[in-house]
Amino acid sequence: MAFANRRELLFVYSVKDANPNGDPLNANHPRYDEDTGKVLVSDVRVKRTIRDQWIRSGENVFVDGELKTLRTRAEELKKLLGVKTGKEALAKCIDARLFGATYALGGERFSWTGPVQFKWGRSLNRVKVELVQGTAAFAARDDADQRSFRNEYIVPFALIAVYGIANQYSSQETGATDEDIDSMVEALWKGTLNLITRSKIGHQPHLLMEVTYEDGFNGIAGSLDERITIRNLDGSSMSDEQQLALRGISEVKLDVTDACEAILRHSDSIKQVRVLRSKDLEIVGLEPLETLGGRLVVEAR
Repeated sequence: MAFANRRELLFVYSVKDANPNGDPLNANHPRYDEDTGKVLVSDVRVKRTIRDQWIRSGENVFVDGELKTLRTRAEELKKLLGVKTGKEALAKCIDARLFGATYALGGERFSWTGPVQFKWGRSLNRVKVELVQGTAAFAARDDADQRSFRNEYIVPFALIAVYGIANQYSSQETGATDEDIDSMVEALWKGTLNLITRSKIGHQPHLLMEVTYEDGFNGIAGSLDERITIRNLDGSSMSDEQQLALRGISEVKLDVTDACEAILRHSDSIKQVRVLRSKDLEIVGLEPLETLGGRLVVEAR
């Protein structure tokens, strides 16, 4: 049964000495807002983290990350799932149900708008991207005197916020369920922990707030990622220089007061607020949510 309750998500994670989201058209330089000095992470990157975790967990996904044609992938899924049409196959794929899909193959054509949409993630602190150089494993030529060189980009430290919405109306078309969303939330947290590649090791999840509204509610608190801020350990605001000098979560605290106040403006329409938080990052401002009583669920990880 398709889910009926709107949800909002706020996810905060840290990146240390790694590349949050390289731009393949710019030598894999981290996506970057030069005016603000903050790194960016595309919604596609966020969804890939989730999909990769689903694949590890044995879930059926439409976009498996392998280089192949739509025809090849469609035929694989039809055979695997024992169905005859593309729509039947995609209906059994959790990523298509949640993120949507466009399918045009032969005489079968359809397009689903994904019930779950993410904004681009953005770092809460200013970041200076660093170019790291080193030697490669092999030489460029057999007669070369030395190994070839490699270049790569990293950010010393970034605390990144991602915001998403689950739209109950679009779920009516794709068939996305509450269980699908619960699986996505777990995959986002665990998938971030499992970003263990050379360019991604150094990612750690720290906060995931999920607001589930009552039946019939059509509003949102809105842009929760823009309602949180980082502060010095004494609670003071951080200067640009202090942000650039950050090298770990032990040097900063996260203030979510404004986000919680925005959520509580709709307290009469809230079914549940679930908070997953790490034990490593100091988070302040969650106290207002305690007025929700039993509707607030907090889990330390």
